[in-house]
Amino acid sequence: MPRECSIANALEIVGERWSLLALREIFLGVRRFDQIARNTGASRDILTARLRKLEEYGLLERRPYETRPPRYEYVLTESGRALNEVLLTLMSWGDRYVTRGEPPTVWGHACGAELEPVMVCASCREPVRIEDMAALRVSEPQ
Repeated sequence: MPRECSIANALEIVGERWSLLALREIFLGVRRFDQIARNTGASRDILTARLRKLEEYGLLERRPYETRPPRYEYVLTESGRALNEVLLTLMSWGDRYVTRGEPPTVWGHACGAELEPVMVCASCREPVRIEDMAALRVSEPQ
């Protein structure tokens, strides 16, 4: 039996390409289905399934913006907004190790600088490095 793991649990919800790309679009301010489909390249049926799953797990809320015909936009919940750091870190990794040439999207911070995400320890505020980490508890596979 596989090891119980929060990474595996998270991937059950957001570990699929179209889910992450839909979230990317919503973070960029694109909230309507047709625009999300166009910007991700996802087929309508796959995107519908992914958005429903993200809504079911509480990452998104569907809100009406038109009544006739009924049309909805997708808005991040607190849980969805909490993925911001994950997506920015994944983007930074992609910029550094996968994307050739200039990064296609560059974020700026409120201070005016180009945003470069850095993970720090919440206690000492020092950058997190693999060599400074140690597992405090690891569940064994059953």
